[in-house]
Amino acid sequence: MRDEAGGVRAAYRDYAAWYEAQDRVWLARQDRAAEGFFRRTGITFNVYGEDAGAERLIPFDMVPRIITAAEWDKLSRGIEQRVRALNAFLHDLYHKREIVRAGRLPERLLAANAAFLPQMVGFTPPGGVYTHIVGIDLVRTGPDEFMVLEDNARTPSGVSYMLENRETMMAMFPELFARVRVRPVSDYPRELARSLAACAPAVAGERPVIAVLTPGIYNSAYFEHSFLADQMGAELVEGSDLRVVGGRVAMRTTRGWKPIDVLYRRVDDEFLDPLSFNPQSMLGVAGIMDVYRAGGITIANAPGTGIADDKAIYSFMPEIVEFYTGEKPILKNVPTWRCAEPEALAYVLDNLAELVVKEVHGSGGYGMLIGPTSSKAEIARFAAKLRARPDNYIAQPTLALSTVPIFTKAGLAPRHVDLRPFVLVSPKGIRITPGGLTRVALKKGSLVVNSSQGGGTKDSWVLAE
Repeated sequence: MRDEAGGVRAAYRDYAAWYEAQDRVWLARQDRAAEGFFRRTGITFNVYGEDAGAERLIPFDMVPRIITAAEWDKLSRGIEQRVRALNAFLHDLYHKREIVRAGRLPERLLAANAAFLPQMVGFTPPGGVYTHIVGIDLVRTGPDEFMVLEDNARTPSGVSYMLENRETMMAMFPELFARVRVRPVSDYPRELARSLAACAPAVAGERPVIAVLTPGIYNSAYFEHSFLADQMGAELVEGSDLRVVGGRVAMRTTRGWKPIDVLYRRVDDEFLDPLSFNPQSMLGVAGIMDVYRAGGITIANAPGTGIADDKAIYSFMPEIVEFYTGEKPILKNVPTWRCAEPEALAYVLDNLAELVVKEVHGSGGYGMLIGPTSSKAEIARFAAKLRARPDNYIAQPTLALSTVPIFTKAGLAPRHVDLRPFVLVSPKGIRITPGGLTRVALKKGSLVVNSSQGGGTKDSWVLAE
């Protein structure tokens, strides 16, 4: 919000003037009111691990994260370039593997990769789209520099919090939105429905039937599944509501079985079809992969897209972008050491106290080491894990992430943030919602923004001009 000299940055000028004019007691009351709104609305996530089954509110901070129109223009171009490359990469992986033949990507990254699905080899999804919904995690490392922290091409979550954060802010501070021109995000559910409908298979009618497949109420993102289905006017279904009927995947209704054209699945690949993957799965639909390969349904995102989330694959994204687009990447990667490579492993082991180490398939802030905040005993234990399975890890420098203010009893205080813009892909084009989900590390000095690890969220504003 402020520069090194203490002056207010251009993006925050109107907001800062408004904030300084407000009564602090009233602001504190509004802060408490926001929590009450989230509680009444049921904006929660379920917790796994030691507190399994517990529901928590997503902590919300009412000071927005603000991005100028010029900054967003550059980000949008970089995000679109990256998403185009990801889709082309996935198509190539499951067909000719030209990037491997050209020596730009090692075969070993695919050979024993659990996220690579042989069932997708030689098959092209309807419309040629693999990643219908993408979340690109960005961090700001300088006044004019954003870097991609990771890609979420499998089942990116958090868009419901982006929408609810905006609705909450508009309800609490309507006069602020009259003062600051902010680009809207409320049309995301309609755009999602249109984008998914545009990816429907050839057997679909003029009005494709869309459904959201959820693992059920105990899933950590169930609120989002039900929210998006409701906002799109789509059916929310579980595996037990579906079956293959006459070569189509159909859902149970009061009038019998109704074919589905597009299934927005929030179930992992492993559980999608017990006949093709995990035979013990009760969450998917037996035979859905046969229907899919026969052109009877669109699955969003396509099975097998999880390989694009692999953090070892991520380290090759600059080469991937250039290979498929013929352009230099607009958005940089965070420098990454691949621990599967002996020289990189030796460097990482010698410098664990300064690095962040992540599992290649990890998510949610789990299974990682943040060297500067870890004890010698924790570092020693992690070193043993690295030596045992080096191919399971990558390492990155501890970045000087940007901070934005949060509201505290003592006034505004800086906290580290990242940004997850959401991207919709269809044969008609790529659409990026202006803003996204800002996740904030609420603990002073913390770099972990995940809600499962104590992080919160903010409204993300992209200025209209």
